[in-house]
Amino acid sequence: MSDVPQSEQPETEMTAAEAGEQPLRAAAEQPEETAPDAEPPERAAPPLAPRPGPRPGPRSGAVPTPAQVHPPAAPAPPVVPPPVAASDPTPWGRVAEDGTVYVRTEDGERSVGSFPDAGPSEALAYFGRKYDELAGQVELFSQRLHGTDVPEQDARRTMKHLREQVAEAHVVGDLAALSARLDALDALAAERRREADRARSAARQEALAARTMIVEEAERVAGTDPERMQWKPAGDRLRELFDTWKEAQQSGPRLDRAGEEALWKRFSHARTTFDRHRRQHFSALGDRQSEARVAKEALVKEAEALSASTEWGPTSTAYRALMDRWKAAGRAARKDDDALWARFRAAQDVFFEARNAANAATDAEFRANLDAKEALLTEAEALLPVTDLGAARAGLRSVQERFEAVGKVPRADMGRVEKRMRTVEEAVRDAEQHRWKRSNPEAKARADSATAQLEESIGALEADVERAAAAGDDAARRRGQEALDARRAWLDQVRRAAQDFSG
Repeated sequence: MSDVPQSEQPETEMTAAEAGEQPLRAAAEQPEETAPDAEPPERAAPPLAPRPGPRPGPRSGAVPTPAQVHPPAAPAPPVVPPPVAASDPTPWGRVAEDGTVYVRTEDGERSVGSFPDAGPSEALAYFGRKYDELAGQVELFSQRLHGTDVPEQDARRTMKHLREQVAEAHVVGDLAALSARLDALDALAAERRREADRARSAARQEALAARTMIVEEAERVAGTDPERMQWKPAGDRLRELFDTWKEAQQSGPRLDRAGEEALWKRFSHARTTFDRHRRQHFSALGDRQSEARVAKEALVKEAEALSASTEWGPTSTAYRALMDRWKAAGRAARKDDDALWARFRAAQDVFFEARNAANAATDAEFRANLDAKEALLTEAEALLPVTDLGAARAGLRSVQERFEAVGKVPRADMGRVEKRMRTVEEAVRDAEQHRWKRSNPEAKARADSATAQLEESIGALEADVERAAAAGDDAARRRGQEALDARRAWLDQVRRAAQDFSG
């Protein structure tokens, strides 16, 4: 049966989605035996050449990988021939005498159908329009491939369908050009697949680096010395890292199973180690706090037993010892430690308040003694500086006897009063020491002996210098003069020391 159309339908323009996502129509339909009365519609204009769309980039906020910072040189995209334009179908087909229409291909002629009751030009024009429809479908696919991210499976399915259509199309036109166009688009799709593979690989490397950073930080936190660990901030940080891990796992690219399991094993081990160390730390801390609580309860009982003592000195010493033991006992739990310290401090306060009250009463009694001792100190300080050692000793001795007889002074003034008296006593004692040194017979004898020896040596050296000068021996004269100058300097020092002893 010959191929003739049932009726001529007005040609409509297909969308890119219809061309790629729905099965493509056959290039030619099975016609009926009779031809249409009306002329076929005008051939549709070819679609515009596609414009490249935006290329996918790295995810917003992601840390760039080395491959993204210095990407490898991508191969040049394949050259896609320009769209196949509508043309005169005459060079590509012929109509036989029996009305059969043939298309010329690289492999020879092939029958594509017939158009009865029509002239050869009308028959070729009809099958030429069918060729333009097929070329339009190829161009729609090209636009999708250039302008959008076509899923790989969808691109493969559409490409396969278009190749089948071109191979079996009942059309008249440059089928070799359509095949070449499909070959170029196939190469472009392959390059897009390689680009997608590279992007996925880079994203996986980025995700691997991010997950590895999470794991390494978790390991650093878990590996901190428990004695220096700040448990609450560290625990909060591990929870934040776990949330980051889950977010990366849900929204980021999937890693290979072995790599992800290895990282998760390390991360889980770090969290487990931290939890174990925290339990051990707080268990040991609880034991130490219990021991401290028992020790401090005993100290509180001792402090409370001493609170009523009136032995001010010994009890004050005992309280200082209790305080040292309290510090050495360590800390109990905060609530227990605060309660025990309140009891300990209350016992101390009872004792020291009683001691302060007793001292205040005593100080009131000793206020008159302070005035008397300050008058005696003024009298003693008048002996300074010491010009007459005998008179100074006698005056100081008198002041000391009366000073001791006066009695105690208030505790707050005791140190000040004692210091003023010691200053006068030390000045008189220094004067005595200086006088003794000046009158020491042994020291005076040593000074006299040294003076005599130096004078004798100087006389001998003077004679040597004179003889050397007379003999014209300049070297001997210089040596003698140097020795003579040194002996004279020593003699001056010895004479000054001797004057101290005779003063």
